[in-house]
Amino acid sequence: MNNITFSMIKPDAFVAGNTGGILRIIEENGFKIKAMKLTKLSRELAGRFYEVHKTRPFYNDLCQYMSSAPIVALVLERENAVETFRKLIGATDPAKAAEGTIRKIFAKSIESNAIHGSDSDENAHIESQFFFSAFERI
Repeated sequence: MNNITFSMIKPDAFVAGNTGGILRIIEENGFKIKAMKLTKLSRELAGRFYEVHKTRPFYNDLCQYMSSAPIVALVLERENAVETFRKLIGATDPAKAAEGTIRKIFAKSIESNAIHGSDSDENAHIESQFFFSAFERI
């Protein structure tokens, strides 16, 4: 299972026209796009996706932000996908992200950080299933 990860190009990056640049970097780093969907989350769906953060002070702002504009949901494949992708996207705070990472290049702030990447193999599967019901058949 460690060859699959889930990602989302977030509203700030989509609105800024960075989807193509982000996808190019993902593919140039050896990831295969196994599924991709452009969608707009409702406030309710954003809340369900981020339910793990429900008790955190940033939860409502996060749900508002994630439902503010379209996102691009992705299932990506590569050996050791989760760990490799986390390195490729960089630190949540773009000021602390390594040079050449997606967040260093495209993120505006900690809140508007351009991209989501699963933090574990288990979450990659759960998050992929959230957006792609046919994930197992991909």
